[in-house]
Amino acid sequence: MYSEDEYLLLSGIQHFVFCRRQWALIHIEQQWSENYRTADGKIMHRNVHDSGFNEKRNGLIIARGMAVSSPRLGISGECDAVEFRLSPNGTELFGQSGRYSVTPVEYKRGEPKEDECDIMQLAAQAMCLEEMLCCEIPFGFLFYGETRRRLKVEFDDEIRRKTENVIEEMHRLYRSRSTPKVRRTKACNACSLKDICLPVLCSNKSASEYVRNMLDSEERK
Repeated sequence: MYSEDEYLLLSGIQHFVFCRRQWALIHIEQQWSENYRTADGKIMHRNVHDSGFNEKRNGLIIARGMAVSSPRLGISGECDAVEFRLSPNGTELFGQSGRYSVTPVEYKRGEPKEDECDIMQLAAQAMCLEEMLCCEIPFGFLFYGETRRRLKVEFDDEIRRKTENVIEEMHRLYRSRSTPKVRRTKACNACSLKDICLPVLCSNKSASEYVRNMLDSEERK
């Protein structure tokens, strides 16, 4: 169990899976820079996260900007939306009659990604909700702004294990307070932190490696 002062931001999972260096710059070095993509995404989440605008109709409750946390995983954050639907096999909710199934919904500005960063972020939200509400959540949804469609995500054992491993690695890196180097890729061009990160410099050799190579070359002469 983690104490509250050890909690990491749940939203950082997406950064970490996308690029560990990006995550460290944001969450360890407290660096940030906006571009069109981040600004557009921020506007979408600000609209979705209106916690004062909750809906209740026909056995469905939609809670927006719901705070979640997990002492077991050591993370905390907010869910864009959580849908509670009347279900005989669901869980009880404080102040509500009946039992409800629980479904997290995460909103993204773009389209489905090739990696699993969005899926892991959603899975982490589900595991936090399961811990808080003493329930089981078999699936959730990712809504993408460009496609205007929901993508159903099943929380199977494999994605849960991957998500927990990523969170454990985040805690190890955070405790070390180190910002890793990375290999430059095409994705660097779209990153809002590219001018802070300077990914080109990450490909440079370290000083110790440079000295070692110089000594080796002198010995071969």
